[in-house]
Amino acid sequence: MRPEILTLTVLPTPIGEIDVVTDADGRLRVLEFHDQPQRLARALRLHHRGQTVETGATPSAVREGLAAYFDGELAALKRVPWTIGGTAFQHRMWTALVEIPPGQTSTYAGLAERLGRPAAVRAVGAANGANPIAVVVPCHRLIAADGALTGYGGGVERKRWLLAHEGAGRP
Repeated sequence: MRPEILTLTVLPTPIGEIDVVTDADGRLRVLEFHDQPQRLARALRLHHRGQTVETGATPSAVREGLAAYFDGELAALKRVPWTIGGTAFQHRMWTALVEIPPGQTSTYAGLAERLGRPAAVRAVGAANGANPIAVVVPCHRLIAADGALTGYGGGVERKRWLLAHEGAGRP
């Protein structure tokens, strides 16, 4: 069986360029900030080992969904098709992130509680940090219990911008 070929595009956003990796079915596989190449390399190594990545055009559903989000249509992220690797726990956690509406935040402890694993705060943090689809799987919506903006791979300033863009307050 021949390995799947993935497509990489660099797109501009108000908070810097993003690396967008999609598959042949037009689904988003990786979204990382372009100035964080180690995160892109890690996501490709962990989730797409052996797959060829070539430069090309981003599918319209992904490109238009991201552009609409950054233009203020926050619900547009729901239209971006995506798929992701990872463990069963990571999938549950990432799905729970997507369920946090734009404009709202949760704490790591709060999300662990929602997952029925209140002692798994560190596991939630680790899964959040391993999320290879920034923005669309909104890891920026998790904040510390004291309201601090911690743990964002794209940098705290981007996390602050994304939360302000969504009109987020405290949990």
